[in-house]
Amino acid sequence: MAAPMETLRGEQRTVFGVYEDGEEEDSLPTVLLSVVVQRGHLGLCFYDSTDSSVNYMRDTPDSGELHLLTKVIQEVSPHVIVTSAKQERCMVHFLQQLGSNSDYKPEVVTYPYVDFGLEVGKQRLLSAHLPALPDSISERDKMSYLSSCISFDSLLMLRALGALLKCLDRRRVGVELEDSSVGVPILQFRAYTLKSVVYIDQDTYSVLQIFKSELHPSVYKLHSGEKEGLSLYGILNRCRCKFGSKLLRQWFLRPTQDLAVLFRRQDVIRFFSSPRNSDILGTLQSSLRNIKNIPTLLRRMSLSHTKVTDWKNLYKMVQSAVCVRDTVRHLPQSIQLFHDINDVFSDDLHYIASLINRVVDFESSLSENRFTIKPNVDPAIDEKKRRMMGLSDFLTDVARRELEHLDPRIPSCCVIYIPLIGFLLSVPRLPSMEEKEDFEIDGLDFMFLSEDRLHYRSQRTKELDDLLGDLHCDIRDMETAVMTQLQNTILKRSASLYKVLDLIAELDCLMAMSTASQEYGYTSPKLSNNRKIIVTQGRHPLLELCSPVFVPNSFQSQELQGRVKIITGPNSSGKSIYLKQVGLIVFMALIGSDVPAKEAEIGVVDGIFTRMQSRESVSLGLSTFMIDLNQMAQALNSSTGNSLVLIDEFGKGTNTVDGLSLLAASVSHWLRKPPTDVPHILLATNFHSLLQLGLLPSSALLSLLTLETALDGDELVFLYQLKEGICQSSYAANIASLAGLPTSLVQRGVEVSELYRTGRPIKRIDRASSDEQANRCSSVVEKFLSLDLEDQNLDLQLFMKDELLPSAGEVLNRRA
Repeated sequence: MAAPMETLRGEQRTVFGVYEDGEEEDSLPTVLLSVVVQRGHLGLCFYDSTDSSVNYMRDTPDSGELHLLTKVIQEVSPHVIVTSAKQERCMVHFLQQLGSNSDYKPEVVTYPYVDFGLEVGKQRLLSAHLPALPDSISERDKMSYLSSCISFDSLLMLRALGALLKCLDRRRVGVELEDSSVGVPILQFRAYTLKSVVYIDQDTYSVLQIFKSELHPSVYKLHSGEKEGLSLYGILNRCRCKFGSKLLRQWFLRPTQDLAVLFRRQDVIRFFSSPRNSDILGTLQSSLRNIKNIPTLLRRMSLSHTKVTDWKNLYKMVQSAVCVRDTVRHLPQSIQLFHDINDVFSDDLHYIASLINRVVDFESSLSENRFTIKPNVDPAIDEKKRRMMGLSDFLTDVARRELEHLDPRIPSCCVIYIPLIGFLLSVPRLPSMEEKEDFEIDGLDFMFLSEDRLHYRSQRTKELDDLLGDLHCDIRDMETAVMTQLQNTILKRSASLYKVLDLIAELDCLMAMSTASQEYGYTSPKLSNNRKIIVTQGRHPLLELCSPVFVPNSFQSQELQGRVKIITGPNSSGKSIYLKQVGLIVFMALIGSDVPAKEAEIGVVDGIFTRMQSRESVSLGLSTFMIDLNQMAQALNSSTGNSLVLIDEFGKGTNTVDGLSLLAASVSHWLRKPPTDVPHILLATNFHSLLQLGLLPSSALLSLLTLETALDGDELVFLYQLKEGICQSSYAANIASLAGLPTSLVQRGVEVSELYRTGRPIKRIDRASSDEQANRCSSVVEKFLSLDLEDQNLDLQLFMKDELLPSAGEVLNRRA
């Protein structure tokens, strides 16, 4: 029976749930989830009435079956799901399956598509009741606050949030008995991730260069899309099929803490990274080239829109899958992926391949551009095809007989067959046949003129139509019926094809990463449940490809020691590269990949936070420093004792004293926490006063590092080697000389810096002004000495005003 539909103030509710005895129908749910699915991406947020919090998840790719959304619903267990009335097919199917689940049936509320508009969502957010903010706060200040709480880069999530706020206001969750002017309170915003997924925001993906899109260099593809630039995804993506690349991107966007998943991936990568298995790797990768878009192909089959190339691609794909299965059968079945492939790649694949090969005539299908079948498939079709093949000689004989009864002026004729029209007599157009009346011939019915040939229907051609019928159309119809039967047979086994696609995509990803591991000399990291991160001689996976010489550096962060590392060093000494290097190595371990290091042990990491890249936002109207503060606030508020935090030059966007104070307060905040709550922190800074003035509390968690340099005369040499200690100088003058600034300018900068450091006055050194002042003083002295002081008419005050204070004299004269 169809689910009952109810209307509540314009909203549409599908009530899947059943109320128990004694339960009020209007009882308030505790969790309301709002979802938007668009073009393979998922945006969602939910309100939890137990603590009046809005939890949001950044926009994330999801599969066509919405596996990610399924996991979210399993974890959150919402009582109400808010979604748009205008939905993609996958979301409609998902809601139908959700309604048929007898164990869990949430209420589904659909709002018009306009309620999920981006600007509508922003306006509702600005109008939301936030008790933590004063009532008099301006809209601009409120937007600044909100930008530090939620990600405005996730557009689908913002659209879902707008609809969620509408649902909260309509149902007045938690304030049912209050005055209508009292809004539903939102006490906090929290970033939500699945329990096994590592939290990484868009800024972190950008600054670590995990993805990097570039415009395509071809002028013909400038408007059709982008290409991947130099990025971690770009160097690891050696996938042979489209679905492998798509799955690898999903792994990058959803790094996991699930050790079982990571161990499964590591086992396969370790197997294929062995040189003795390189031949097997090559065989399997060559087989994957024929894997095409199975979902699209099966959808065409279900609509009977299958093309000839689809049959060819399906046959190649199934054959390749059979080849993969036969190869994997001889590999160690202790590796879980190989066992799954051997188990899932059933005999259905061989049956489909043999059936297509036995039925479809690919050569004839391509030449005729339609589906044709091989001989001995259907005797009736074979008989009609034999009659069609014998028509040529038979029609020649009929034409010779027809010519005997035609006007002697007609030199030749032929009998042709046209599908849907039948058999016709075709004769050349004579010069005397100018008007349509001239086309009439006794005993023949004129049909049409084409390319100076006249086509007629005669008594014999009518007899041929009755005798042979429309052979061509009959054959096409019968072959179409065979094609439909073949399609139905394959569609019944489509579940096997989907399983094959999933496992082949996983195999493709892992073989791609193993290929990169061999080429770049990566090693398999040790994954553990502790809170340590230890990297021995780690390298930056991207920079080492661009630099002829790369100096590796190690990293150690224990459970109770050295978790907060402050790195000082000259500009361009490699501090930022080291931070990114550690972040990338940890990220690679969390997707199951080998890492660029001699050895590595990666413990539990639940998030990677960065404050490294200063970016501007015109749409939000926030300053660069405000966005830097938002990034820092995200790290301070959301990081846990298992997070990795990378901070580069925080505080430089404002007054030196203020920036130093904020930096010291942030680090002190972490150092005063219990050791189990302190994340792994790498902080690079040029604020040497942070350490020299003792602004930080002493702690075993604090570790001070610097990057080695050497002076060769006046030239600064970077050694890029990490060591314990503090850098005493930023060597800004040396860096300025390396950058090509004029020598005189650099020398003056050194002089002013030294005067400022020692507290001495800084004098102007404008040489032209000094000489002019000296000459002027000398002139005044000479004039004064030449004065006759005994002269009664001498006005000494006027002389001093004119000679010593000429500017003052001019002012006085103007006033007079």
